[in-house]
Amino acid sequence: MIRVTVTCCLCLLMGMSSILWVETAMAADEPLTLGVFPRRNATVTYKLFKPMAGYLSEQLKREVKLVTAKDFNTFWKGVVDKKYDIVHYNQYHYLKSHKLYGYEVILKNEEFGQDALAGSLVVRKDSGIHSVQDLKGKKIAFGGGPKAMISYIVPMYLLQQAGLNTGDFEVTFAKNPPNAVLSVFYHQIDAAGAGDKVLELPMVSSQINVDEMAHLLTAKPIAHIPWAVKPGLPDSLRDKIQQVLLNLNDSQRGKDILHQAQLTGIHIATDSEYNPHRSIIESVLGESY
Repeated sequence: MIRVTVTCCLCLLMGMSSILWVETAMAADEPLTLGVFPRRNATVTYKLFKPMAGYLSEQLKREVKLVTAKDFNTFWKGVVDKKYDIVHYNQYHYLKSHKLYGYEVILKNEEFGQDALAGSLVVRKDSGIHSVQDLKGKKIAFGGGPKAMISYIVPMYLLQQAGLNTGDFEVTFAKNPPNAVLSVFYHQIDAAGAGDKVLELPMVSSQINVDEMAHLLTAKPIAHIPWAVKPGLPDSLRDKIQQVLLNLNDSQRGKDILHQAQLTGIHIATDSEYNPHRSIIESVLGESY
């Protein structure tokens, strides 16, 4: 009887171990979510980054689901709720999520051959606006909303440094930076807050004659848009994700995937590279990250 009982116990333990092993393996195979912020509209964003999500799935041997959102506020809620395992968002989003929720930057964009980006104020060449002071009493559209780093916070910093306060001009917001620039082109708005490369984006240059547009004032370049991972992701998985994305730089297939996402490269990034952004945010918004 004793021998039978011991044997049964061993079988039970082995069975439980097998169940735990299967559950662990299944948990490890759960899909990862890649969240990409609505820098452009959701439909365009999905098209641009779908090949990258597929590549990540293949290389990680684990499904990677691509999601975006209709606007910045909706996307940010996903960050707060930790819905994204891998997240591509603006510098303000990163700094806030790093301080409040523990997100960790791993990479940054390279676009048009540069891994830094500058905020700018864009006008029509025939607008009669030749200096920042000429924007007094004018209407300025900022792309993406009041938390957009390059198209709102930095342009507001430029205006602030030039001595203009919020009450000196009318503020409005476009869904994204390209829409803000298009509004200027069609005489709906006097100026737009956007990135310094916005006029080179295909979705802008294919719709308007960009030769009729000008950058009124451009800020000093700062570290480009980051990629981060949510807290609690295993170090080994974080490092693998970082390496897989870095490898895109080294093959023709990878370069094609980057090109589809309108990137010319992707590079390692560290938190300290975003210290200049912290200073600008504190000056404009009074928030310390």
